[in-house]
Amino acid sequence: MILFWTISAINIFSKNKNKIKEELEMEEKYKNSLICRFVLDGLGRKIGESVAVDDDLLIIKSGKKYLGVPIKHIEEEGKTLLVKGLVEQDKAEVMGEKWRSESFKEINNCEDEKNGI
Repeated sequence: MILFWTISAINIFSKNKNKIKEELEMEEKYKNSLICRFVLDGLGRKIGESVAVDDDLLIIKSGKKYLGVPIKHIEEEGKTLLVKGLVEQDKAEVMGEKWRSESFKEINNCEDEKNGI
């Protein structure tokens, strides 16, 4: 009887582990599907292009600026993404700039030439 309960418990835990793994993989695939797409506002105006997903933020390159918009405000519409609701431009710029500063290291070609690279 103890053997039965032990085997049952192992099966239950392994099924839960597999289910969690599948859910994480599906979430990762969804996030990857949001990258490299044009992003439009509610009026259909182009905001920019999605370049990354950082936790629950979609990073959008808009001209020379980077904007961070919560994924919960993003809706897929065909080949483009639509920002639904109002987004605070200033806050989006701050979050996007924070991502940029943490993710990018500016390359200085002059310094590389001096070092023979």
